[in-house]
Parts: sequence; C-alpha cells; structure tokens
Amino acid sequence: MSLEKMNYLQLNEEPLNTETKEINGILMTKTISDNWDKIWNFQAKPDDLLIATYAKAGTTWTQEIVDMIQNEGDIKKCQRANTFDRHPFLEWVLPPPLNSGLDLAIKMPSPRTLKTHLPVQMLPPSFWEQNSKIIYVARNAKDSLVSYYHFSRMNKMLPDPGTLEEFIEEFMNGRVLWGSWYDHVKGWWDAKEKHPILYLFYEDMKEDPKQEIQKILKFLEKDLSEEILNKIIYHTSFDIMKENPMANYTTLPSSILDHSISPFMRKGMPGDWKNHFTVAQNEKFDEDYKKKMAGTTLTFRTEI
Repeated sequence: MSLEKMNYLQLNEEPLNTETKEINGILMTKTISDNWDKIWNFQAKPDDLLIATYAKAGTTWTQEIVDMIQNEGDIKKCQRANTFDRHPFLEWVLPPPLNSGLDLAIKMPSPRTLKTHLPVQMLPPSFWEQNSKIIYVARNAKDSLVSYYHFSRMNKMLPDPGTLEEFIEEFMNGRVLWGSWYDHVKGWWDAKEKHPILYLFYEDMKEDPKQEIQKILKFLEKDLSEEILNKIIYHTSFDIMKENPMANYTTLPSSILDHSISPFMRKGMPGDWKNHFTVAQNEKFDEDYKKKMAGTTLTFRTEI
C-alpha cells in the first residue's frame, strides 16, 4: 500500500476541524485564522493571475477555462493534475497529507494562476502593489445561496449548514464563511475602477460562453483560433466537466467531500433557486436584498 493511500486512510478516521473564527469581522475557518499572518503576507508577483469569487460562483469552471486558454486547448496538459493542485486556493488549509493552497502557491514557478474567495478588503496587499491581474466572477445571490447550502452539506470541512431555512437566515446576515455575499460582490465591483480586474457574471457565461471566453482572452492578451475556442467551450461545458475527475473533485476522499450527499458539480443552472425557496422565503429575501443592494450600480439576473 502506498504511503499516500495509508495517509488517506488515516484521514478517513479523523474527524475534520469545522471550527470557525472571525478575522476582521469576517467568519473564516479556524485553520485559516491560525494561518492568517502568513496568508496576509503572501507575496504576489506582477505575472500572477488571480481568480477571485464568492463561494460557489463558477470558480472551478473559470479555472478550467483559464487553464485551457493558457495551454492553448491541450486537454492532456489540462488534465495534468487536480484543479486544486494546478491553481492553488490561497487561503485554504487542508488536513495532512494534502497540500495547503498557500504552500503550493509559494512553491509554484511563475507564471502562477491562483484562486481565492477572500473579500476584497482581505486580499493580501501584495496583489495590489504588484498590479496582478484578477478575474472576478459573480453569481446571483439566490443561486449562490442554494449552491453554497448543498456544498456545505457535502463538504466535511465546513460547518453544518442546518436546514435551508436556517442557512437562508445566516446567508442574509453574512454569518457564513467568507462573510456577506452582498459586501463581497459590491467590494470587488468597486475595486475594478482602480485595478486590472475583469468582472464577469455567471449568468452571462452560461448564456453566451463564447462571448465571455473572448473577454477573458482579451484580458489575458491571448489570441486563439476559432477551432481552439470552440474546443474550450465544449470541454468546459458543465456536462463534460462533471465527468472530468481532474475538475469534479471526486479524487478527494469522502471524509472531505461526500459526493453521496450532493455532487460537487450539482446543477450549474441559473434559476435553480426556484426549486428551493418558498414564496414566503423569496419575498423576505427580496425585501432584504433591496436594502442591502441599494445605491450600487451592480445588477444581477436570477434566471436566463
């Protein structure tokens, strides 16, 4: 038996730490909090590319698109390793023997593509200092909430979300990991005025992937043939990615992600919230949403 396999077995036996702790008023896992100084002092480079999102907003999808662009549509190269090894998740700390995002990022040769769910005010300052390019993807609140709820049910490193009713309340109050969705999307929206940030919408990516991938190409100053572009659209479609073990997170042990509860890639369709929200929940949510999103030019579509 390989050492890695033995380590995975040990991992399966130990309950994971789901404790949370606030950092600057934002709820985080205790493991992130314990490593916060190191994360905050991370040294970005000018040629780094950061993919930033709120949780469950199309992060993995965007990572795959970017990887295929960087590898000019070479599928073999894009399947060289798991998403989380190709693009380190900056603040995420995994139980040993798995690699933590920060360690992976520090060891990775340039140019690096990294991932974060951090709200804008908590991004390590070196990203601003180095003027690193950032792609931010935003998804409408209701679908983000539903996807985050199902993800919290199957991810054993996250706190138990309770019932959907309870999770809706926590989400509205910003009492979930990585903080308030409202503050997150608005904070990054405002930051794009001063920094090289490409701000994309999940719903636009679903409706017209070609158009949105072309925006990414332009932002990355890349030029690809129509043939490669179509190949990227096909291989990063939900159905194809769902079957790709290097992108669908099925290589992690069930003690971390339990796909029998809910698959990591579940539906990926705007408007799924309608299958979950009651009329009363929807009305309450809409009322609260209006207050929290008042005064911003940022608008979302809740279906396409």
